[in-house]
Amino acid sequence: MNKAELVESVAEALGESKAGGERCVNAVLEAIRKGTKGDKSCSIIGFGTFAVKKRKARTGRNPQTGEEIKIKASTTVGFKPSKKFKDFV
Repeated sequence: MNKAELVESVAEALGESKAGGERCVNAVLEAIRKGTKGDKSCSIIGFGTFAVKKRKARTGRNPQTGEEIKIKASTTVGFKPSKKFKDFV
């Protein structure tokens, strides 16, 4: 499912237009973005948790040449599904 299909599904479930469904989806996504900003997490009971994770600097390899390269430390967002969501899938 892509975002357009999600918007359509939400709009249908709420009896809204596609524009109304898109506003709902965008509001939820923005709330998740704000919740994870600055090393925080956003937990949705029954669904899962979005949390900021830090990756350490490491050495990797260029797959074409085999040459070692340095990969900088970075920050990313991870998702850990809840038990209820895992059981559903």
